[in-house]
Amino acid sequence: MYMLTKKQKELYDYLNDYIANNLISPSFEEMKKAVNLKSKSGIHRLITSLEERGFIKRLKHKARAMEIIKSFEKDNKNNNENTVSIPLIGSIAAGDPLEAIENPEELIDVPSNFISQHFKYFGLKVKGLSMIDKGIFDGDIAIIKKTSNASNGNIAAVLTKDNEITLKTIQIKDKKIFLIPANKSYKEKVYNLNEIEVQGILSGLIRKYN
Repeated sequence: MYMLTKKQKELYDYLNDYIANNLISPSFEEMKKAVNLKSKSGIHRLITSLEERGFIKRLKHKARAMEIIKSFEKDNKNNNENTVSIPLIGSIAAGDPLEAIENPEELIDVPSNFISQHFKYFGLKVKGLSMIDKGIFDGDIAIIKKTSNASNGNIAAVLTKDNEITLKTIQIKDKKIFLIPANKSYKEKVYNLNEIEVQGILSGLIRKYN
């Protein structure tokens, strides 16, 4: 599944229209002006990325010769077929998070290969830096496989007695559950087992780059 950046899509659309109307591809100078880039090297990188993704093909030994070999609309359709919508929730300080999971106000599309058809999933907006040493950053969306069972060492979404969902590595010992952060600046927290409800375990991460 490939998504294009804004500049890649701009160049693809320009090439598509230009080649359809002129039967040859534009010059580097024309491409620079079309997508408002200052250097030919920037255009070269965009062309290479489009070629690697299978959208265009450069014809060897011919100047100004490219062909469009994949439709962006068709690729988008395939993308949609390869995604699944799941509930997206945030850190909940009040109310019932289980209700939020079952009746979400917001959904998010995730790659279908992130999930199994045999389980339910939800997305959890990560807040804070307590798990950065595990590669989990503020603003990430954790894909959580819904289950009440978690093993020692799992990164789990747990509901605390304060009715907040938190994402931590868990360790269960002597009827206690330890919530272990992955950042030395944060302290481990300990609860009685009856004070914690496991909501699910980490299945994947989505990171958005703005």
